[in-house]
Amino acid sequence: MSLATSVVGDAPRIGARLREARQKKRLTLDALAETCGVTKGYLSKLERDQVNASVASLVRVCAALDVPVGSLFDDAPAGDVVRAQSLPRIVFGGEAMTEYLLTPVGERRVQVLLGHIEEGGGSGAEAYTLPLDVTFVHVLSGEVRVTFEADPDGSFGGDDVLLEAGDAFTFSPRRPHSFRSEGRGGAQVLWVLAPALAEELPATKQEFSS
Repeated sequence: MSLATSVVGDAPRIGARLREARQKKRLTLDALAETCGVTKGYLSKLERDQVNASVASLVRVCAALDVPVGSLFDDAPAGDVVRAQSLPRIVFGGEAMTEYLLTPVGERRVQVLLGHIEEGGGSGAEAYTLPLDVTFVHVLSGEVRVTFEADPDGSFGGDDVLLEAGDAFTFSPRRPHSFRSEGRGGAQVLWVLAPALAEELPATKQEFSS
């Protein structure tokens, strides 16, 4: 899979927020690109909302800029009721997929996302981690494959889990992983993250590394 895809439709714009954070840290595009392991041209397009980042690369950029990933959801409306006809769309990286926040912005105990993944779409080829306790995924339609990388110290091996419609899977998001839809027609999934992604900075940046 490619590192990024073109931004289309009504995808939320996060480029200005990332550019402002970079400028506050007095980082050049070259310096940030070297830190994150991406190209200067890619970062430039990301700041202009011309590409969608993979989940792993977006997590790395946010870590380098001290921008909590959860803060990217701040534009979603607050409140206890999230109406079906006006689900707030969010950007959490990935390719050929659209995600919506089902829980209120201020809810910190748990975060629920609804994802529509096009055929072959997903988080991107590169594995990522999140500094959370648990991730739960329920496949509403289609098929989704979750792939885990082997740990360098040998504490656990690499493997993957194929989930079909109706299947549910609970795992530790601290294990490097990625996901993608398989089969025809894409997939619709429900993600539950606990606790919610931080709106404030984590204790250490390393927790966001992939």
